[in-house]
Amino acid sequence: MSFYQHHINYLDGTPADLSAFKGKALLVVNVASKCGFTYQYEGLERLHQRFADRGFAVLGFPCNQFLGQEPGSPEEIATFCRTTYGVDFPLFEKIEVNGEGRHPIYAELTQLPDAEGKAGDVGWNFEKFLLSPEGEVVARFRTGVEPEAPEVIEAIEAVLPS
Repeated sequence: MSFYQHHINYLDGTPADLSAFKGKALLVVNVASKCGFTYQYEGLERLHQRFADRGFAVLGFPCNQFLGQEPGSPEEIATFCRTTYGVDFPLFEKIEVNGEGRHPIYAELTQLPDAEGKAGDVGWNFEKFLLSPEGEVVARFRTGVEPEAPEVIEAIEAVLPS
């Protein structure tokens, strides 16, 4: 199934039409508000702003699977992200990224190996998956890779639509 065919809602509960993102390079990230890596929201937002006019978007998927670090309601998550980090990129409903309840989007994403050749489960919050404008998963960056790391920027620039 194509990334664009999955069913999911935005954080406010309205249905998302993922096909609206067709033709854009996307950085899909599982996010959390009470994590030691939450500061990465700043870098993600800067990426979103920096490349938005070149056909790029960051998509955030809150997840509470890692030590309960995203416990808030949709309203609390939205308010926290907007007021603390100025997040303007789309946020979707809270989902599971691992296990039996893994959302189908992440069942597809986690098939791609990271730079060390390891595929499978998401290791922690703020793991990043880069999709080409055609929806192909082309790169995977683990949590410790900063959003604005040279390898992330280089990968994004390589798949921006022409």
